[in-house]
Amino acid sequence: MTNRRDFLRTTTLAGGAVAMGLRPGSTAPAAPASGRLSHPPPRRRLRLLILGGTGFIGPHQVRYALDRGHEVTIFNRGRSAPGMFRGAEELIGDREAGALDELRGRSWDAVIDNSASRSDAPAWVRDSATLLKDQAEQYLFISTRSVFRDLSAVPATVDAPLLTRETTSGWSEGQPYPYGLAKALAEGEAQAAFGERTTIVRPGLIVGPGDETDRFTYWPVRIERGGEILAPGDPGNDRIQVIDVRDLCEWVIRLCEDRTYGTFMGVGPENGRSMAEFLYGIAGVTTAPLSWSWVPREFLAEHGFRPYGEMPVWRPPTPGFEGFARFDLSREVAAGLTFRSLADTTAATLEYHHARPAERRAQLRAGASAEAEAEVLRAWHRSRAS
Repeated sequence: MTNRRDFLRTTTLAGGAVAMGLRPGSTAPAAPASGRLSHPPPRRRLRLLILGGTGFIGPHQVRYALDRGHEVTIFNRGRSAPGMFRGAEELIGDREAGALDELRGRSWDAVIDNSASRSDAPAWVRDSATLLKDQAEQYLFISTRSVFRDLSAVPATVDAPLLTRETTSGWSEGQPYPYGLAKALAEGEAQAAFGERTTIVRPGLIVGPGDETDRFTYWPVRIERGGEILAPGDPGNDRIQVIDVRDLCEWVIRLCEDRTYGTFMGVGPENGRSMAEFLYGIAGVTTAPLSWSWVPREFLAEHGFRPYGEMPVWRPPTPGFEGFARFDLSREVAAGLTFRSLADTTAATLEYHHARPAERRAQLRAGASAEAEAEVLRAWHRSRAS
């Protein structure tokens, strides 16, 4: 049996190894500490259509595709960032209004659909996929892990049961589709139009430079500040699987290069990380003096601290979510998914965060405030002393 002190010492060392990009039992980095992972050059030059392209994930796709020598066309309303990409063709239209005329009479090797988190995503995908089914070889739709209705199996797989209109609790006909159901239905629209030429990628939490949700960013920023840190749940058994935006977007381009069809998860790394490995790995990139207070989820719930709320990224394996961060990624790794080190993701996230305006840096959009964290920590210490 390992006592708590030995466990924390072991996971601290493991977290440091993760932060440095080392695999357990290895002395060689799993990936460069920074910069783009090395992959073979593409076997063909693509004519690529990206629906969207100026949000969080789109720019990473466009830049990587251009760097790989592909011919890139982006289609959007032209409002967010016209002229953002030198070398990419820009077509103007509005999927919400059904204005798709600029897409007619053209052909592409592959289409990447970055449909936003909207209740009308199924209609968007139906209209664009139906229009393009005879104008493109492949339709790649960016979906979400939230399409699953049951993730109790361990390990989970991409074949877990999906939400349907009949199985989505709290929703009734005539209401806007909730996020997970909208994406599940949108997947079906893409497959109805393109059949076996469809590729579905279901990311989990997408993190890294450019992320404005601050869900992952909360942890590097909080740990960089130092002091006593409230760490949620069970350090060894609560697991984390997220995806660096660059790993996701670069893999998506390679799936198009290789004409890879089918349905895949977009999470990582392969075996996930414990919450301890995750937090200690982030701490390995920072230098502030700090200490950890691990607080059980039951106590946090009593004080209003929620998974994916006040405690971002963390999702304990409660009933129905046992496999949430325990996906078997054999299929994805075989299809070329690779993972940057946690150190790379953390450093790039902090660099992006510190380049933001001071007002934005001071107002994270996720996670507990310093005052709320301190209040729960005081309550935790009082409960332990009584």
